[in-house]
Amino acid sequence: MNASRSARARRVSTDVQSDSQLDVAISAARDALIKLQAADGHWCFELEADCTIPAEYILMMHFMDELDPALEQRLARYLREKQVLSGHGGWPLYEAGALDLSCTVKAYYALKLAGDDVNAPHMRQARTAILARGGAAKANVFTRIALALFGQIPWRGVPYIPVEIMLLPKWFPFHLDKVSYWSRTVMVPLFVLCTLKPRAKNPKQVDIRELFVTPPDEERHYFAANGTLNRVFLGLDRLGRLVEPLIPKKVRAHALKKAENWFVPRLNGEDGLGAIFPAMVNAYETLALLGYSKDHPLRSTCLKSIQKLVVERTDGSAYCQPCVSPVWDTGWAALALLASGMTIDDAPVRNSLDWLISKQELTHRGDWQVRAPNLAPGGWAFQYANPDYPDLDDTALVAAVLHVAAHSEADKAAFQMPVARAADWLVGLQSENGGFASFDADNTYYYLNRIPFADHGALLDPPTEDVSGRVLLLLGVLKREQDQEAIRRCVDYLKKAQQADGSWWGRWGTNYVYGTWSVLAGLMFVGESREAPYIRKAVAWLKAQQNADGGWGESNDSYQVPKPADAGHESTAYSTAWGLLGLMVTGDVHSEAAQRAADWLVARQQTSGPLQGLWHHPTFTAPGFPRVFYLKYHGYTAYFPLWALARYRQLRAV
Repeated sequence: MNASRSARARRVSTDVQSDSQLDVAISAARDALIKLQAADGHWCFELEADCTIPAEYILMMHFMDELDPALEQRLARYLREKQVLSGHGGWPLYEAGALDLSCTVKAYYALKLAGDDVNAPHMRQARTAILARGGAAKANVFTRIALALFGQIPWRGVPYIPVEIMLLPKWFPFHLDKVSYWSRTVMVPLFVLCTLKPRAKNPKQVDIRELFVTPPDEERHYFAANGTLNRVFLGLDRLGRLVEPLIPKKVRAHALKKAENWFVPRLNGEDGLGAIFPAMVNAYETLALLGYSKDHPLRSTCLKSIQKLVVERTDGSAYCQPCVSPVWDTGWAALALLASGMTIDDAPVRNSLDWLISKQELTHRGDWQVRAPNLAPGGWAFQYANPDYPDLDDTALVAAVLHVAAHSEADKAAFQMPVARAADWLVGLQSENGGFASFDADNTYYYLNRIPFADHGALLDPPTEDVSGRVLLLLGVLKREQDQEAIRRCVDYLKKAQQADGSWWGRWGTNYVYGTWSVLAGLMFVGESREAPYIRKAVAWLKAQQNADGGWGESNDSYQVPKPADAGHESTAYSTAWGLLGLMVTGDVHSEAAQRAADWLVARQQTSGPLQGLWHHPTFTAPGFPRVFYLKYHGYTAYFPLWALARYRQLRAV
């Protein structure tokens, strides 16, 4: 009897100690997050991409002959550091990833433009790796277009994309309305560049002929025919080149003007065209080509939008972000603070919500209206300003945060209209298959991913599981009668999209752990049974992926096709947070798996240094485009672990 009481006492003592540690961890994480909040209430963490972006910044400066030697050297230092970290002599698309040929070609060229000696060891290593993979001629389309603009390969080495594409009717197999928002904003100024074929100023006349196995003018295999449809498109590509001389000058002039009239109204001030770096650079170079002077307000503002993406680091290096993520960061950070015990009456939460409300787009009808012409605006964008392109993921997140935060009648009344407008807008953009995409409805013209220009396979914006789960969550917490049919259709879509092993794919976060958590959260909030076989299968998959140390980890290698076999990867704070959230949303709060995950997060929290109270891991947290472009959201190791621990404390107390 005494032994039994002693054992119970030890368990109680351990629980109290654990609770105390949990409270300390949550308080430290909350305080650290609040310290990073801007004066106006928002958060904006760094958003790092692979080395193609800083390399392209250097290429842009030399294309325009607008050199900034000091910045160039800081960017070059960053590129060299990333090469050393890779361990294979080239540059990967994400931390610890395999060498990527296209990224390595751009980084090599950028370093050579910056003055690096081709006989330096790091340049020799990169060059050897490039040649071993077939040389620069085997790089992807966007890299080859950059090389053509610098005169390094002939224009026949890139797809034929004449500006007359702007004149094609909507019924034509290819039309701007049939591709994703990011493709539109990147392509329209690129049409002009590839039609007028300007030569980069390249003031130092730097070339990279040493990166070709076969001399560029003699190369006959810039395109690989993969499948019947791809061969058809390659044939049309060759036909287009043959008939180009027959295009009347008036038709070309009309097409050029139509392209200009498309992208100039969308330049978006200092936030930039599409608020994404590749589109901004193409627009900046195209404005110069079309005769806009260096001091013209449109051109100078476009340059500022690009310069604002540069991040200066304390070690003397610098890199360029592909875009910024303030709305996304602020939504998750606010949700984490609410879970930690703060309320809307606390200034950090109130200020963040006020800032978010100010960013809702309620008047401007963006490109999404092509699919929903009678739909009223109501979305949020990812960036500070991107009125033509609000996205469904941010909109669902922010609307849910506003709904959850409102507890007084006054707040409920104040948030009712923004939330209702957001929900109406989201439901209005549901795709035919029941799912939700990121920016448009029914952007599913999959054959377009077979055109020569689309070798990256990211031309479209189809519905995805994680975005659908997020929208479903919002509709579930709102419990509006008018959304029931949309909910039913979305649930059906998600059931069909589930992987054979029980997981769901993650389009905007790495990868199956993120996708599975996102979907489970949506399904639970619309009332799907926790005991449904397909839900239990998903939970079993999550538990099976948990590492022996209690955490979860997943590599971006998981985006390869076919899917690699599941294998244990080093645990990370963000994956562990997603895994724990996935368990908890299905009611699995008191399990050993949940306890071990929470313990892992508490034990790995930074207790000193600049990241005190937060978490850190060098891995990239999300794809920009799976298998092509990856991102590191620096905020993911700040707000997701805090939110997971805070929810764990909340739910365990119920």
